[in-house]
Amino acid sequence: MLVLNCTPHKPSFFILKGIPGLEAAHLWISVPWTAFYMMTIIANSVVLYIIKTEASLHQPMYIFLSMLSGTDIALPTCVIPKTLSAFWFGSKEIYFEACLIQMYFAHYLVVVESGILTSMAFDRYMAVCNPLRYTSILTNALLGKLAFLVVLRSILYVVPFPFLLKRLPFCNSNVIAHTYCEHMSVAKLACADITVNAVYGMTIAFSVVFLDLMCISLSYALILRAVVGLSSKEARAKAFSTCTAHICVIAVFYTPFLFTVILQRVGHKVSPSAHIIVANLYFHLS
Repeated sequence: MLVLNCTPHKPSFFILKGIPGLEAAHLWISVPWTAFYMMTIIANSVVLYIIKTEASLHQPMYIFLSMLSGTDIALPTCVIPKTLSAFWFGSKEIYFEACLIQMYFAHYLVVVESGILTSMAFDRYMAVCNPLRYTSILTNALLGKLAFLVVLRSILYVVPFPFLLKRLPFCNSNVIAHTYCEHMSVAKLACADITVNAVYGMTIAFSVVFLDLMCISLSYALILRAVVGLSSKEARAKAFSTCTAHICVIAVFYTPFLFTVILQRVGHKVSPSAHIIVANLYFHLS
């Protein structure tokens, strides 16, 4: 019987495979990805500039929007440049520590964005259901506290991920079947039990998605009840219009996130390329 010599160690670097099965098409795939990335950076930079320079936009709704735009710039920037470097120049190596840093910020910023979207739902609830008290409640002090809580929650949720990976021994392979250092994609390379990683990752993913979506759904249920009770058709239309853009952003963000979580855990019959393409959607659609 052939016995493999598997000596646990910490690899000095990993190799990002990209999209398994579509290696020959990486260069072509990079074209729309680059276009989407550039559009994201330019569009969100314009939003930030307009909000900063226009004094009339220094209101809670636009402050939340500027936070969302800043996150939408940072989130793809921590992943896509390295992916494009691998696609264009074959630079697929990423140092172990750099991999952990990339993984931390990718997951951290996803949780931050989810928290901002939840805060924006609260903002829309106050604007529609309590318009007379809107400015007196959503003060700069409260906005600062909400921002602090969003950041603190994200840090507490994501800090364990690098430590959960560093404790694992790695043996035969250092090839990550992904375009970036995603937590479970790295953990699967370990020659040890990764149950703790899987359970913690699933717990965080579902707590973020379902708790935030529950708060968002509650906010919009109360908004809908208030809007239906308005006597003026014009007032109802105006109230709905203030929420439409936010609802679209929520759908674009959470749909690929949910599919990624579900496919990675239970979608064993789905091709790895489908997993990875879906996982990259919320970076490119930010």
